[in-house]
Amino acid sequence: MKYICLGYLEPGKIEGMTEDERNAMFDECFEYNGYLRANGHIVAEVALQPPETALTLDWKNGKIATTDGPYAETKEQLGGLHILEARDLNHAIQLVSQLPGFKYGLGPIEIRPVADLSEIIRESEQRRRKNTAR
Repeated sequence: MKYICLGYLEPGKIEGMTEDERNAMFDECFEYNGYLRANGHIVAEVALQPPETALTLDWKNGKIATTDGPYAETKEQLGGLHILEARDLNHAIQLVSQLPGFKYGLGPIEIRPVADLSEIIRESEQRRRKNTAR
Protein backbone atom coordinates (compact mmCIF):
# COMPACT_ATOMS: atom_id res chain seq x y z
CA MET A 1 0.00 0.00 0.00
CA LYS A 2 1.19 3.51 -0.74
CA TYR A 3 1.46 6.24 1.90
CA ILE A 4 2.07 9.94 1.44
CA CYS A 5 4.42 11.27 4.11
CA LEU A 6 4.29 15.05 4.44
CA GLY A 7 7.30 16.51 6.22
CA TYR A 8 6.90 19.86 7.97
CA LEU A 9 9.70 22.27 8.86
CA GLU A 10 9.92 25.24 11.14
CA PRO A 11 11.05 28.14 8.94
CA GLY A 12 14.70 29.00 9.58
CA LYS A 13 15.45 25.73 11.40
CA ILE A 14 17.89 24.41 8.78
CA GLU A 15 19.35 27.87 8.16
CA GLY A 16 20.00 28.18 11.91
CA MET A 17 22.26 25.11 11.95
CA THR A 18 25.99 25.30 11.62
CA GLU A 19 27.42 24.05 8.35
CA ASP A 20 28.70 20.90 10.09
CA GLU A 21 25.27 20.21 11.65
CA ARG A 22 23.53 20.78 8.32
CA ASN A 23 25.97 18.53 6.46
CA ALA A 24 25.64 15.76 9.07
CA MET A 25 21.85 15.96 8.92
CA PHE A 26 21.73 15.89 5.11
CA ASP A 27 24.22 13.00 4.97
CA GLU A 28 22.20 10.91 7.45
CA CYS A 29 18.87 11.74 5.79
CA PHE A 30 20.13 10.93 2.29
CA GLU A 31 21.76 7.72 3.52
CA TYR A 32 18.45 6.55 5.04
CA ASN A 33 16.55 7.58 1.89
CA GLY A 34 19.03 5.47 -0.08
CA TYR A 35 18.26 2.51 2.20
CA LEU A 36 14.50 3.01 1.69
CA ARG A 37 14.96 3.33 -2.09
CA ALA A 38 17.20 0.22 -2.30
CA ASN A 39 14.58 -1.80 -0.42
CA GLY A 40 11.69 -0.71 -2.64
CA HIS A 41 9.99 1.58 -0.14
CA ILE A 42 10.38 4.96 -1.85
CA VAL A 43 8.02 5.45 -4.77
CA ALA A 44 8.83 9.17 -5.02
CA GLU A 45 10.45 11.90 -2.94
CA VAL A 46 10.25 15.64 -3.40
CA ALA A 47 11.73 18.54 -1.46
CA LEU A 48 9.95 21.87 -1.73
CA GLN A 49 11.34 25.37 -2.07
CA PRO A 50 10.60 27.72 0.87
CA PRO A 51 6.98 28.71 1.62
CA GLU A 52 7.50 32.25 0.33
CA THR A 53 7.85 30.79 -3.19
CA ALA A 54 4.38 29.22 -2.97
CA LEU A 55 1.30 30.35 -4.84
CA THR A 56 -2.13 29.14 -3.75
CA LEU A 57 -5.02 28.80 -6.20
CA ASP A 58 -8.65 28.93 -5.11
CA TRP A 59 -12.06 29.28 -6.73
CA LYS A 60 -13.74 32.54 -5.70
CA ASN A 61 -16.68 34.38 -7.22
CA GLY A 62 -16.78 32.09 -10.24
CA LYS A 63 -13.10 32.34 -11.18
CA ILE A 64 -9.61 31.31 -10.11
CA ALA A 65 -8.02 33.55 -7.50
CA THR A 66 -4.34 33.43 -6.52
CA THR A 67 -2.66 34.22 -3.22
CA ASP A 68 1.08 34.46 -2.69
CA GLY A 69 2.52 32.08 -0.14
CA PRO A 70 1.19 28.97 1.57
CA TYR A 71 -2.49 28.58 2.32
CA ALA A 72 -2.19 28.13 6.08
CA GLU A 73 -0.39 30.40 8.51
CA THR A 74 1.20 27.85 10.82
CA LYS A 75 4.47 27.54 12.71
CA GLU A 76 5.62 24.63 10.54
CA GLN A 77 5.40 24.70 6.76
CA LEU A 78 5.34 21.80 4.33
CA GLY A 79 8.95 21.08 3.39
CA GLY A 80 8.62 18.00 1.22
CA LEU A 81 7.03 14.63 0.77
CA HIS A 82 7.77 10.98 0.29
CA ILE A 83 5.49 8.44 -1.30
CA LEU A 84 6.29 5.19 0.45
CA GLU A 85 5.36 1.61 -0.32
CA ALA A 86 4.66 -0.26 2.93
CA ARG A 87 2.76 -3.38 3.98
CA ASP A 88 0.39 -1.41 6.19
CA LEU A 89 0.21 1.72 8.35
CA ASN A 90 2.30 0.14 11.12
CA HIS A 91 5.05 -0.64 8.62
CA ALA A 92 4.89 2.94 7.26
CA ILE A 93 5.17 4.26 10.84
CA GLN A 94 8.18 2.00 11.45
CA LEU A 95 9.93 3.26 8.29
CA VAL A 96 9.17 6.94 8.88
CA SER A 97 10.02 6.86 12.60
CA GLN A 98 13.62 6.03 11.66
CA LEU A 99 14.08 9.16 9.53
CA PRO A 100 17.15 10.97 10.88
CA GLY A 101 15.48 14.39 10.59
CA PHE A 102 13.57 13.73 13.81
CA LYS A 103 16.69 13.85 15.95
CA TYR A 104 17.53 17.22 14.37
CA GLY A 105 14.13 18.58 15.37
CA LEU A 106 12.98 19.21 11.82
CA GLY A 107 9.31 18.85 12.64
CA PRO A 108 6.39 16.48 12.36
CA ILE A 109 5.61 14.12 9.50
CA GLU A 110 2.02 13.35 8.56
CA ILE A 111 1.44 9.85 7.16
CA ARG A 112 -1.67 9.36 5.08
CA PRO A 113 -2.75 6.35 2.98
CA VAL A 114 -3.15 6.99 -0.73
CA ALA A 115 -6.78 6.65 -1.81
CA ASP A 116 -7.60 4.05 -4.45
CA LEU A 117 -9.81 5.85 -6.97
CA SER A 118 -9.72 3.10 -9.61
CA GLU A 119 -13.37 2.08 -9.09
CA ILE A 120 -14.61 5.69 -9.11
CA ILE A 121 -12.57 6.38 -12.27
CA ARG A 122 -13.90 3.25 -13.95
CA GLU A 123 -17.52 4.23 -13.16
CA SER A 124 -16.89 7.77 -14.44
CA GLU A 125 -15.43 6.42 -17.69
CA GLN A 126 -18.50 4.22 -18.14
CA ARG A 127 -20.85 7.19 -17.59
CA ARG A 128 -18.88 9.36 -20.00
CA ARG A 129 -18.84 6.65 -22.69
CA LYS A 130 -22.59 6.20 -22.24
CA ASN A 131 -23.19 9.97 -22.55
CA THR A 132 -20.94 10.24 -25.63
CA ALA A 133 -22.76 7.35 -27.35
CA ARG A 134 -26.06 9.29 -27.35
